[in-house]
Amino acid sequence: MTLEVHHVGASALVQDLGRPGWAHLGVPRSGALDAPAAALANRLVGNDPEDACLEVLLGGLAVTSDVGVWVAVTGAPVRLEIDGRPRDFGSAVRLGPGETLRLGSPDVGLRSYVAFSGGIAVEPVLGSRSTDTLGRVGPPPVRAGDRLPLGSPVGPPAPVDISRTPTVGPLRITIGPRADRVAGDVVDRLCRTSYAVSQDSDRVGLRLVGAPLPLARDEELPSEGIVAGSVQVPPDGRPLVFLADHPTTGGYPVVAVVDQDDLWQCAQLRPGDPVTFRQSSRR
Repeated sequence: MTLEVHHVGASALVQDLGRPGWAHLGVPRSGALDAPAAALANRLVGNDPEDACLEVLLGGLAVTSDVGVWVAVTGAPVRLEIDGRPRDFGSAVRLGPGETLRLGSPDVGLRSYVAFSGGIAVEPVLGSRSTDTLGRVGPPPVRAGDRLPLGSPVGPPAPVDISRTPTVGPLRITIGPRADRVAGDVVDRLCRTSYAVSQDSDRVGLRLVGAPLPLARDEELPSEGIVAGSVQVPPDGRPLVFLADHPTTGGYPVVAVVDQDDLWQCAQLRPGDPVTFRQSSRR
């Protein structure tokens, strides 16, 4: 049971929910940037939420299955067709043997998630099938001509589930361990500053452009551990939010941390999109 890949747009990666527990070896969690969308796609086709699917950047994917499978597309909304016939986004639809699924480009958001019943069954590495784009751990990026194995279905497709269009709001933040490296109240400064997404953003980090934060001290720190959501401030004062493929250590100060429940938004922000912060009520 395999998928034949005919076309890949900007990027297509195999992703599950990541490989936690290996940071001491320098391996980040990785996994789907929009984890709720990936889990939803899997539920729709009867998979476990942690099964591997495809994370597709800006659409453009075309694949054929050699067996009949259920398929669901979530995340950034795209037009999908099976052998030229439109099919519903955010629902389980049948892809027959020899039929070709094609995705258009999203009008909003960046990343769509494509799940197939049985899941993408590439060989796991350190307990996960996720592609780590920074450390090159896990399967390589998907290319045209690849043949991807499918696992055996474990359950029927879901008759209904809750889909959503990516809508983003302020990212909730709490104070970080090196907040004293920024002059004044860093959380207040972040919440009062308007930023935009830099074109240099990727799965490693969401880089922001806007008024730089004033540094109280500018000497580099000894390398310290970093988690997803860490808001790091390099010497130019412009913050970045580390995402799933972040390095596990770094020497620039982490002045705040984005709430884990808001990180999915970073998967769907395009270059130039506005970004704002607000203080989290969590302690």
